[in-house]
Amino acid sequence: MSEHRETRAIRGGRLPDRGSVATPIWPSTVYELRDLEASARMASSPRSTEFYARNGTPTAQAFADAVAEVEGAEAGIAFGSGMGAAATIVFGLCSPGDRIVAQASMFSVTSQLLTRTCERFGITVDVVDAFDAAELRAAVEAKPTQLVWCETPANPSMGIVDLEALGSLLGPFTVVDSTMASPAVQNPHDFGVHLVLHSATKAIAGHNDALLGVVTGERELVDVLWGHHVVHGAVASPFDAFLGLRGLRTLHVRQRQACATAQALAERLEAHPAIASVRYPGLPSHPQHELAMRQMRGGGSLVVCDLAGGHDAGVAFVDRLALCLPAVSLGGPETLVTHPASMSAATLGPDVRAAMGITEGMLRISVGLEHPDDVIADITAAL
Repeated sequence: MSEHRETRAIRGGRLPDRGSVATPIWPSTVYELRDLEASARMASSPRSTEFYARNGTPTAQAFADAVAEVEGAEAGIAFGSGMGAAATIVFGLCSPGDRIVAQASMFSVTSQLLTRTCERFGITVDVVDAFDAAELRAAVEAKPTQLVWCETPANPSMGIVDLEALGSLLGPFTVVDSTMASPAVQNPHDFGVHLVLHSATKAIAGHNDALLGVVTGERELVDVLWGHHVVHGAVASPFDAFLGLRGLRTLHVRQRQACATAQALAERLEAHPAIASVRYPGLPSHPQHELAMRQMRGGGSLVVCDLAGGHDAGVAFVDRLALCLPAVSLGGPETLVTHPASMSAATLGPDVRAAMGITEGMLRISVGLEHPDDVIADITAAL
């Protein structure tokens, strides 16, 4: 029987656990290895879980397997953070002389990895407007390309990449950072994308108490990444993996609540005189609304807006919040408000922020699970 994704989220990643409904935490870093032939096989077997914890642990692999089931992928691998996962994809698949095509608007730390770190290792990165499917295709076809890196919805511009167009590219590996949507809202593998990346710290774990990354894809490709992951060492803690698995069980119901509140908030903000613009895929005014609705199940739980008063208005707004919390993360039960120019993108210069679509008055609101009326009242009062 083909199960719905919500059911896979509940049933996935179950270990032979002697009747325990909750997946156990396996904290051990080492295992007794009396069968030396078996230990030799495990030493080089991808995603082995009872050899040494840097190779993998039963709890971390159960978490990765469960996310893979929800995403509709053959395999998954867990990491100690989303950036650990991102770095492993880049350096696990690319060598000096290779070329990456990446979108211009993306998470600031990923941008630094691609545009600064890769150059030091002889990997060329060409940045394009990936929201234009024709421009993306032309850039890929212009020169030999090893990897195409996209993020949709983009953080924090909320631009949308055409997943069907991305998945149809022939030649390079394709990867989508789907953190801003979560597996409850979109599944890029359905469109032919090779690898899907999540900072599982966010909506998947969902409680602001676990640091995790996860990548899903075809088994053979994930096994290649496992080889670099063992060397890189960005492995997932069994305790955080347990929390990630716990969060995955309720992901869909949490996202339904958060998405409904985000839609209501976006509609209210769009009509507010203190707001210059609102960027939310669920609004008909979003320039890629129709595309978003074809590949997403709802507009997501993130609302981005620009204050008419610019930087000073953003600072004053954050100071006046009473219920919502100023913080840099997203996807948890609390509504979090980020002023990127002062928080997540503060390390970037004004020109770089502008090129990435980050304005001085931009606010990114990660809608949580409070009552919708309370969230909207707090934000409109602060405005």
